[in-house]
Amino acid sequence: MIEVILKKGKEKAAVLRHPWIFSGALDKVKGKPLNGEVVAVRSADKEFLAYAYYHDQSRVALRLLEWNEETIIDKAWYSQKIKQAIASRSHLLSEETNTCRLVFSEADILPGLIVDKYADFLSLQVLSAGIDAVQSDIIEILIAELNPKGIFDKSDAGARKHENLEPVQGLLWGETPPEFIEVKENGIKYHINIADGQKSGFYCDQRDNRMILAEYTKEKTVLDCFCYSGGFSLNSLNHGATHVTSVDSSGLAIETLQHNLGLNGFAADKQNSIQSDVNKQLRTFKEEGRKFDVIVLDPPKYAPSRSALDRAARAYKDLNRLGMLLLESGGILATFSCSGAVDMETFKQIIAWAALDAGKEVQIIKQFHQPEDHPVRISFPEGEYLKGLLLRVL
Repeated sequence: MIEVILKKGKEKAAVLRHPWIFSGALDKVKGKPLNGEVVAVRSADKEFLAYAYYHDQSRVALRLLEWNEETIIDKAWYSQKIKQAIASRSHLLSEETNTCRLVFSEADILPGLIVDKYADFLSLQVLSAGIDAVQSDIIEILIAELNPKGIFDKSDAGARKHENLEPVQGLLWGETPPEFIEVKENGIKYHINIADGQKSGFYCDQRDNRMILAEYTKEKTVLDCFCYSGGFSLNSLNHGATHVTSVDSSGLAIETLQHNLGLNGFAADKQNSIQSDVNKQLRTFKEEGRKFDVIVLDPPKYAPSRSALDRAARAYKDLNRLGMLLLESGGILATFSCSGAVDMETFKQIIAWAALDAGKEVQIIKQFHQPEDHPVRISFPEGEYLKGLLLRVL
């Protein structure tokens, strides 16, 4: 096996079982490994550290997989890791919930592999050259373990560019998913469009947070911003909200939300959808003097990297300032960031700035996190990307 030798003093990440080693830590490569090939990683003293995927053009030059030198990285190894990941989520699936994330990349020690279950279909994202090289084995293992109707490739994320992989999308195995797959989450029905939907088709990482927020919406007016397919809107209606206004810039999102409202039999006069840029719409509501009891702000990733943090902080601050100004006194604001570069303490500081600019006193009631099918590996804190705050705005 080809060996990669690290510079002296650069073995700390591997020793602490962090899954990434950056290109600047490499001293020499003994051979010419292909991108995505498994290599042995050694310290400057030639001590074995781990096995890893290698990539000579990615900033993350090594993605660590295994720390036992006696282990063979073969199909059986992948099978064991996938079985373990699936088993750890099995209790989440029931008649009330038939969708969740089954494999979560580095958190499940499968860097670059994401597998989501939508009823009888699987949505696959391959984001590393290492996983791309063994994709056929991965598919065979998933078929053997889950017997899905079909497996659809949603590997169109920008992360593939860092691994010199072209974005791809299409059927990998079995039946082509219908335009809308009906799934259930916490007893609520959703139509999921895998092919044209965002990410892998659905944001199952907000499953727990939707339920938590819904407890505060009984007999309240709710504004759900960046509503997508309506997770927060539907849960609010299900818990007795008097009226929900849902805003998203995507026509497909609004169309999907309308399908989902009908699926669950919610009265048409209890909800209205607005296709618009959220920031623009919030300013319009402010000019109109509109107020709401509960507001949800769940924007897309504003900070894809730390270099974008300052710009993202300004965007988060302005968004939350507008939200606070549209709340009735004592109203509830559920605000989120899915940017891994924004940690919880930074997010709290941004909210404090927003409250100061809005002239509001704000109390933190709860903190939101990603659910257990999106676990955070203790040696990889970067995996904790989703964070949020439930606030009372006085």
